[in-house]
Formats: sequence, structure tokens, C-alpha cells
Amino acid sequence: MEISVREKEQKGTRPADSELGFGTIFTDHMFNMDYSPDKGWFNPRIEPFEDIPLSPATMMLHYGQAIFEGLKAYKTAKGEIQLFRARDNFKRLNRSANGLCIPQIDEDFVMDCLKQLLKLEKNWIPETIGTSLYIRPTIIATDPFLGVRASNTYRFFIIFSPVGSYYAAGFNPVKIWVSKDHVRAIRGGVGEYKTAGNYAASLYASEEAKKEGYAQVLWLDGIERKYVEEVGAMNIFFNIGDELITPSLDGSILPGITRDSVLHLARKWKMNVSERKISIDELKTAYENKTLNEAFGSGTAAVISPVGLIKYGDEIMEIGGGKTGPMALKFHNAITDIQYGNAEDTESWIEKVE
Repeated sequence: MEISVREKEQKGTRPADSELGFGTIFTDHMFNMDYSPDKGWFNPRIEPFEDIPLSPATMMLHYGQAIFEGLKAYKTAKGEIQLFRARDNFKRLNRSANGLCIPQIDEDFVMDCLKQLLKLEKNWIPETIGTSLYIRPTIIATDPFLGVRASNTYRFFIIFSPVGSYYAAGFNPVKIWVSKDHVRAIRGGVGEYKTAGNYAASLYASEEAKKEGYAQVLWLDGIERKYVEEVGAMNIFFNIGDELITPSLDGSILPGITRDSVLHLARKWKMNVSERKISIDELKTAYENKTLNEAFGSGTAAVISPVGLIKYGDEIMEIGGGKTGPMALKFHNAITDIQYGNAEDTESWIEKVE
């Protein structure tokens, strides 16, 4: 398919890197493509960023058939544009599509579309370490129909947002709150897919956590409510004794790409790393025994986020004196150095946009 391009007449200006927040500013252009049963995916196009007209009966609005991804483009000191594990994001998008009865996309084709859009929007990519261009590919169901079934038509789009740090604290320890009364997902559901409904299910508890002064919710499993799963915007890791532990993927946890990067590096560095169930009681015992050395989250938005404090019920666990631990710092530096072109990409994670 040939990609058509319609450029915006009056183009905007990227704010100063120091003024960037997260997800509030959007670039001049977006990518759109449509799907119908008779044509498949068709009409790929780059056009000005603008609202999408939708019928009030659009199925996505009523039944939540929507999936998305989050990835980033970085600008190196030499001015080169780099994508970090972007093909893995599109593979995961197709995995989510399969779980939500959405047609698969051609991963190679949309990679080419993404690169073409990035070339057009290159002036929107921030240049300071800690900033990046956030990329949001999305697929939504577009049938105007009030009935529970999979849609026949879809819209795929990609939008960009120049961003700074995901957390206001930057790369500093955050406080997280364990939800005892609410669950995000259960095994056998859609928790392992990056779909809109998973995030809607997290909002109530997240608001409760924020009222208490906590940045995120740490979710427990939805059946026994005893095993740690993930944080609202991150997978979670714990360093207990000499073991680095992250909850195993059991169908209710999003398989994070940054999570996979951490595991890959940990094994390369010969760390004692485990993907297994870990209960909140084991976490409490490790804290009481002073063997809980570190906790940190991993995700595209924050990359690595140290956790300085966890609250569970009336118990407050301050980890590592509330400071960033050496393990979190090591993973953060290793991954961001590759992303910004300050270290050799020995893992073949970078794809340059030329």
C-alpha cells in the first residue's frame, strides 16, 4: 500500500525541553488507516492531527473494544533518531488484537509508516536526556451498532507527544499503595492485553491512592488477593537477599517490554533472577527480616522507577531508607544509555530512523 501525505499548513512549535510534562502536547501530524472486511486494512495516510468523527453508536464507546501501545523515539547527541524495541511493541499490539477479536496489522508495514511519520515530525523530538517523543499506536472498533459482538470495521492511528519525566519526582523513589479491596484483572480475562478497559478498572483505586499521597497502586491477584501482580503503569521487581524477583506472567499481568529488557540484562549479568509468585506476606517478612533491599518498577513511560515506600493496610515499609538503590540505578543507566545512543547496542534493541 502507498501512504498518502497531507501536511498541516500552519505548523506548531515544540516547547522547551524543560517545560515538558507527560502526554499533554501533541505534534502536528498523525497516521491513520482503516479496516473493513472486504478491503482489509486500507487507505494508510499521514495527515494533520485532528479529531476523529465518530457516531454516538460507535462500538468502541459502548463495549470497550480498543487496544493500544506505548513506545518512544529518542534523539542522540549526534542528532540521530532511535526507536527502542519498537517491533516488539507491534508484536504485542497484534497479541492484544488477537485477544480482543481485532484484525492483525502488518508489523513491517506499520513500522515503515511510523518511520515516515517520525521523519516528518523530527523537529518535535526533544534532545535532553530524560525527554523523548512518546508514541501511541491505537486500534478502535468503529461499527455504529448497539449489540455485543466484535466490530467489523476499525481505525488504526498513531499519535506523538513530546514528553519529560512520567513522574513529577523524576528518577527518584516513589511511594506505592497496595490495594486490599479492589482488583485490576483476573486470570482468564484480558489483564494480559493492553486494552482500554484494564486502565478503566484501575482508576478508582488509583484515585484513592493519590488522595493518600501515593503515586501508584500495587495490585494483588484477583482470586486469592495475596500475590503481588503489577503496579498501575509498571511491572514490579523486588531484590530480596541475593534474588531479583518479578511476578510470573500468569494471564493477568501485562508482559512489559521494559520488564523483558531488565530480565535479559539481569541474566546476562549473571544475577540470581526469578519469575515467580511472590505474596504480600513474603514481602512483609523480607521487610521485617531486613532482607528486602530494593523495589523498582519498569515500564516504557518511566523506564525504571525506584520504589521507596510501600503501604499495605496500616503497615508502611520504607525500602532502602527511601533512597534509590544500586540495582535500580544500574538497570536505569544501562537501558537509557542504549536508548540515547551513549552505549553500544549489544542486544539489537535499537532501530534507527534514517
